[in-house]
Amino acid sequence: MASTELRKADFTTRQDPLPLFGDWLDEAGEAEPNDPNAAALATCGADGLPDVRMVLLKGFDARGFVFYTNFESRKGEELRENMQAAMCFHWKSLRRQVRLRGPVAQVSDAEADEYFASRARASRIGAWASKQSRPLESRFALEKEVAKYTAKFAVGDIPRPPHWSGFRIAPVYIEFWKDGAFRLHDRIVFQREPEEEVWTKTRLYP
Repeated sequence: MASTELRKADFTTRQDPLPLFGDWLDEAGEAEPNDPNAAALATCGADGLPDVRMVLLKGFDARGFVFYTNFESRKGEELRENMQAAMCFHWKSLRRQVRLRGPVAQVSDAEADEYFASRARASRIGAWASKQSRPLESRFALEKEVAKYTAKFAVGDIPRPPHWSGFRIAPVYIEFWKDGAFRLHDRIVFQREPEEEVWTKTRLYP
């Protein structure tokens, strides 16, 4: 369990955003009833019109923040048209928010294969059955696709679909926000140049 001292600590004195994010994510895991790793993912396609939806963070480290999707989905197409994205985590029970943005790269095949193999069998079937973001004539049509791939992969392993993999956001901007009384919130932002390791920190007006 996260200690009370950690919860009360002044996060604005921290010098590295990644361990700070890790601490906040751990605390969210204790406090949030569902999906503490959920984040709003913002993308922008060739038409310049932004789009946003919820995704699940599946890992983060010094290289960036990883999530998985169908390349043929709306977000998959937008990401491949414009390899930049932003994420926002909001933990209501902790009154905290983290925003980040940066260039995006596809994860390696080995990394995607490993994660895909860790998913529940039904979820792996679903990745084959769902033509994500495209028109669906009926629920029955989807169930037929599920039945088809369930039969196809009735025996043995289920390979990762060629149209399904992950993306990694390598953040150049990470902002931490914590609720304060009378809207006097605490905000700090870490910034760096692409592919650089050194962060600069700035405190912002709320």
